[in-house]
Amino acid sequence: MSQGYTEERIVVPRFNEESGFYTTPQRSKIMSRIKGKNTKPELAFRKALYALGYRYRIDYKKLIGKPDIALPKYKTVIFIDGDYWHGKNWEERKPKIKTNREFWIAKFERNIQRDKEVNLALKEKGYTVFRFWESEIKKDLEQCLHKVITHLNPIQKR
Repeated sequence: MSQGYTEERIVVPRFNEESGFYTTPQRSKIMSRIKGKNTKPELAFRKALYALGYRYRIDYKKLIGKPDIALPKYKTVIFIDGDYWHGKNWEERKPKIKTNREFWIAKFERNIQRDKEVNLALKEKGYTVFRFWESEIKKDLEQCLHKVITHLNPIQKR
């Protein structure tokens, strides 16, 4: 991935019965309904950014990590991370995991590690990276938007 990232990569075990992991059909159905794209916080942020006159790409495949929102003209990317999957308050939540700990702890820690790797790789390419928690967007969209706009305004005037 990025030459500057030195931590050893976390290996997540396969989640299957051969590896000793079991799941119920009901749990599988619940997990399959979790959205990864076009979440409510993402849509709210994009709508507000568009209303301010900024045009962007969504889930931009040309960049590592497929940023939720990319403004290539400004070399700026925005990720809106789910609190659960990206490990908000991870140290607090980690001891509360009771089932399939081997899998879930490795899974969340690898997600956190991947986010750091992606940030570093994008910064090496000259991009400014913003990461917001979904709860931040829900609670204070204006403040999150202000951080991005404050960054974009001087670039726009050039």
